[in-house]
Amino acid sequence: MKSLKSRVSNNRLDTHFYNIIDKMLILIIFLLVFTFILYPILAVIHKSFFPNGSFSLDLYKDILVNNKKLLKNSLFVASLSTVFSTLIALCISIYTSFSKHKIKNLVMFVLILSMISPPFISSLAYIQLFGKRGFITHTLLKLTLNPYGWKGIVIMQSLSMASLSSLMLIGSINSIDKNLLNASRDLGSDSNFALINILLPLMRPSLIVCALLSFVKSLSDFGTPMVIGGSFNVLATEIYMRIIAYSALEYASALNVLILVPSLLLFIAYRFYMKRSSNLTKASGRSSYEDLDIKIKGILYYFITLVTFMFLIMTLLQYTSIFLSSISKFSYGKFQWTLDHIKYLRVYNSSSFIRSIVYSLIAGIFGTLLGILIAYYVERRNIIGTKALDFISTLPYIIPGTFFGIGYILAFNNYPLELTGTAAIVVLNCIFKQLPMTTKTSSSSLSLINPDIERSAKDLGASNFHVLKDVIFPNMKSAFAIGFMNNFTSTMTTIGAIIFLIYPGQKVATVDLFDAINSGNMGVASVISSIIILITLSINIVVSKFILGRSVVKSVSSIKGAN
Repeated sequence: MKSLKSRVSNNRLDTHFYNIIDKMLILIIFLLVFTFILYPILAVIHKSFFPNGSFSLDLYKDILVNNKKLLKNSLFVASLSTVFSTLIALCISIYTSFSKHKIKNLVMFVLILSMISPPFISSLAYIQLFGKRGFITHTLLKLTLNPYGWKGIVIMQSLSMASLSSLMLIGSINSIDKNLLNASRDLGSDSNFALINILLPLMRPSLIVCALLSFVKSLSDFGTPMVIGGSFNVLATEIYMRIIAYSALEYASALNVLILVPSLLLFIAYRFYMKRSSNLTKASGRSSYEDLDIKIKGILYYFITLVTFMFLIMTLLQYTSIFLSSISKFSYGKFQWTLDHIKYLRVYNSSSFIRSIVYSLIAGIFGTLLGILIAYYVERRNIIGTKALDFISTLPYIIPGTFFGIGYILAFNNYPLELTGTAAIVVLNCIFKQLPMTTKTSSSSLSLINPDIERSAKDLGASNFHVLKDVIFPNMKSAFAIGFMNNFTSTMTTIGAIIFLIYPGQKVATVDLFDAINSGNMGVASVISSIIILITLSINIVVSKFILGRSVVKSVSSIKGAN
């Protein structure tokens, strides 16, 4: 009898102990999200309105009076890039989803390759191919064209943003109930009618989401305008110059807040349309669109195919030029193979690659675990404050990289969290900047786990902590792999926020790439780009093969489709 009582008492103690751990875990998650996401955002806003310790609107008045042209330039370029990138993505997604040609696999591979590439690579290839001394324009066509200006920015931004939008739209198409298209065909409609009147209206929320995200991304892009913008400046480049050249954090903060205003408005629309999209696009069955009797015909088919193949050709030309430029050069008008660029790479501190890999591994592991925990507590546990937690943890997805970088400088420059100049501030910035993608992917995977399994575990006496440890985590292997690949890739290729946080002796590979392009060392820049691509692709393939047990193409596609 005593033994039974002691056993019951021990079970109560164990349950109490693990409940304490569970509550501590919740508290830590709230503290991390509020400290490393909300606090930096508020720090930037506060700095813009209280530049000298007292409330003032002088910064905003100066910006609106003296920088009207920058604002107009930013909105002009962002609008054009959004329209073109969304149109390209729509064509690619429809072609990829409905085509039975083997070229579809090549299109998917190119989309994924462009997603794991470092920034500025499109601009670098654009200059090498179509610049004043470009291979196509000057060497082949004997033309001397000026590649700089707003046209070059729009072209490069449209191509780079089309990849992410394409993968998101492919995921959207795959989630649409195929019976709707079948019903339309059974009622006598032709394929084009079904696509235009059935598929496109159902895709509208996802299309708007892609357009909104592309618009925000274009507004915050400072790298592309700096590389090929020439005399055409935008707000993002002004922010970069204000920080790097003048250390004017107050002015840069005000500029970032101006970009944040439309971003927040678009974010509200984003959440509205994503909610609407989840109600309209619910897949039934696992059949692919290749099983449907739908074949695109006529002008629509030729237009979609032309856009897809033009994107494919341009992207392949870009990457081919990058790889060739890393092991070749033009000397006295002749093409020569050389290893000089690889040898010269030592000048740019080759240890930056090791540093990038270490940072990416840490961000990949801890960022993914944190994303899974947030998804679990938001989706499965009815805890006060989880809606606010979900909202705040999603904010970094639409906040400009420059905004997030300045926020970390202002927030963590003094006691008790004096992190400026350390590796920790860079890794933390990467973790929380990519947290929304990891959280949303984890939520998608969590929805596939039957809640009855958790209830059964609790009925058998398991505590909340044991449900998380023994039920949730073992069933989230695919979510962990996908989140890790996304975080690793994003950290390896990021530049927008961390360029303000990196100290000269602690550079990462993408900062070296940016320096090489700005100094005109295109061959060295090509080598750095090639190495980053190979490292990132290798890690993605290894994780995909040994954890997911399937091809990298399907894995990365599911990353984007989940969002």
